[in-house]
Amino acid sequence: MSLLYGNAVVGQSGGPTSAINATLSGVIRGAYEAHGAGIIEKLYGMKNGIEGFLREDFVSLFEIFDTPEKLQTLETTPAAALGSCRRKLKDHEKDADTFAEILRIFKKYDIRYFFYIGGNDSMDTVLKLSRYAADHDFEMRVVGIPKTIDNDLMATDHTPGFGSAAKFVATTVKEILRDVSVYTMNAVTIVEIMGRDAGWLTASAALPLLSGGMAPDLIYLPEKVFDPEKFIADVRAALEKHPAILVAASEGIKLANGHYVGEGTDSRKVDAFGHTALSGTGRVLEELVKDEIGCKVRSIELSLPQRCAAHIASLTDLRESVEVGRGGVLSAIAGATGVMMTIVRDNEGGEYSFHVGTADISKIANEIRRVPDEYINAEGNGITAAGLDYLAPLIVGEPYIEYENGLPKHFVIE
Repeated sequence: MSLLYGNAVVGQSGGPTSAINATLSGVIRGAYEAHGAGIIEKLYGMKNGIEGFLREDFVSLFEIFDTPEKLQTLETTPAAALGSCRRKLKDHEKDADTFAEILRIFKKYDIRYFFYIGGNDSMDTVLKLSRYAADHDFEMRVVGIPKTIDNDLMATDHTPGFGSAAKFVATTVKEILRDVSVYTMNAVTIVEIMGRDAGWLTASAALPLLSGGMAPDLIYLPEKVFDPEKFIADVRAALEKHPAILVAASEGIKLANGHYVGEGTDSRKVDAFGHTALSGTGRVLEELVKDEIGCKVRSIELSLPQRCAAHIASLTDLRESVEVGRGGVLSAIAGATGVMMTIVRDNEGGEYSFHVGTADISKIANEIRRVPDEYINAEGNGITAAGLDYLAPLIVGEPYIEYENGLPKHFVIE
């Protein structure tokens, strides 16, 4: 395929992560290489994803990141430096005006490369835009670059952002385990962890088993039906072994009737993508233990720090995120479009290594990659050795973080 000359644009969408800016840095690094070869003249950053694109709210990333030091700071800055959005494009048949406006902007700015860093719903945007551009004879390359702490995208071994979130969860759970183990009274601590339909992040709560030998007594993932009676029986059995126990539960655990345990007070609310708003899974379990067992019980919701705790990011995750972003640009230059970048694990079972690949976006968008059965124990309340083997390499390493007056330094795009 012949080289395509013009400008490029990159945006970030959906919930941010500790590594999404490392991916942005990778895109900028790759675009600089293409710029040096005379292929990409300008790299625009769209503020607040596709919403900012439609407002033509752009910044010049080559001008902002004119030194390697700035990119290094960006790579350890949490959240989306370009801002984010939760807008999901409708099918072009239902919203022809929006797609026509997008095409007009592509042409106005001579944008031949479109990079979108995001999760499942963002990949849907990539799919729709790549098809629309092709159907309207506008030659361009549209590439999705994954990010999500949920680790639920198909076709990739894992997603950028997951390793750092998993490291935070595992570290926090290990610290909580130390705290709750000092008492001799019967007590139950429940930690609610993000994960609507896939339990990858909650599974990472088991990783302290590999670092000190302690782990939550019980772990519940969305992949298995949650039975309140069995849960109480599990808690009683754990309390017979030692007085203070720790439970890790995904926010997305479901009852046999398909309802989320945590729908609770927010059951009538939905987010911008039409997903049921979840709130209170930990509190529901707390009340259940209080009513059925009557011992001391508390629930903890880890909430936003799971995705923004860059101070304890995984070096492996940040390095992979940069390479996935850079690889997206190089793949697009080579002719790839309508694809999502992927992480391919090498040497399965041996020393961990990876390489960057691509996958057809049509086989990824709107699908969910769940934790496989072989990673969940037979009782449905814990993680197997195979699951730990999968997770362990992804949290390895600590990045160098620049500090300013005692706090981590962040790069802010005005």
